[in-house]
Amino acid sequence: MVDVSHRETAQASTTDEPARVARLPRGVVASSVSPASLDGELLPELISPHIDWLIGEGVDGISPLGSSGEFVALSSDQRRLVLETAIAAVDGRVHVMAGTHHYSTSETVALSKHAEQAGADSLLIVPPYYMSPSRDEVMDHYRRIAESVSIPIVLYHNAKGSGVDLLTEHLVVLFEEGVISGVKMSNPDPDRLRQLLDATDNTCRVYAGLDAVAFEGLCHGVHGWISGIPSIVPRKAKELYDAIAIESDLVRGRELWRALAPLMRFLFSAFLGRGDGPQWLGVAKGALNLIGPPVGSPIAPIRPLNEQYSAQLAAILSSLGYEVA
Repeated sequence: MVDVSHRETAQASTTDEPARVARLPRGVVASSVSPASLDGELLPELISPHIDWLIGEGVDGISPLGSSGEFVALSSDQRRLVLETAIAAVDGRVHVMAGTHHYSTSETVALSKHAEQAGADSLLIVPPYYMSPSRDEVMDHYRRIAESVSIPIVLYHNAKGSGVDLLTEHLVVLFEEGVISGVKMSNPDPDRLRQLLDATDNTCRVYAGLDAVAFEGLCHGVHGWISGIPSIVPRKAKELYDAIAIESDLVRGRELWRALAPLMRFLFSAFLGRGDGPQWLGVAKGALNLIGPPVGSPIAPIRPLNEQYSAQLAAILSSLGYEVA
């Protein structure tokens, strides 16, 4: 097992939260991408420059193999390669929250053990997807994983992607049992964030997992933000987090969110059913290629952005103060 006791959170705890929770970061966590060629071949040599850029933007943590890491398109061996490369690139500079999701409980356990042995500080795990197991079965899935590792687990609550919607009462049970230490809540209803904060007396680490509710979530007092904007323009996400969560400057927060909202709408318009628009991962990789080191293409069936969308995206990024290639 890896000793992570020396790792420090981005902000000191102000509550009587359990020690396992205190090991999780507060602030902005970027979901790093898995660079790939147009034909789907992994490009691991591009991971380190990408990680360096994200850290240079001021993130409090890196989460390899989240949704932006396209874990669903990768074999288990490819996931291990991406994670090992990302952890080596981070080199202890910030917290690493490793995605170890898999439908199979046994394979999720194996990937989670590997992540801990490789040096991850915590795990991010979406419920078993596609087959829609019962809530009891999903809860047992997490219990089995928790029995196999000693680092904290963040449950990735993504009902749209996984087909599983654990309610607040189920999340509280897992938290009180010590199975999970945090939740990345990717739900378009911001009250789900408020419910979880209240139900756990603010002791469960709660992350806004969808940009559309990030501003309201930060005003509610969530502990961090893991979504598209923190992964595309982390410096601007960090400014918003600091304004609301650290400085309690709502006026400044409104100004910052007004500037960021067009990117949120462009990024998630199709995903949230608000009309036609580009696929969000194509936007994420397209943006990173425009303002940072190259990260290649999405893995098919997702396609790179067309010229029209690329031009729209470039204009949005320029408006945020980024130099566009």
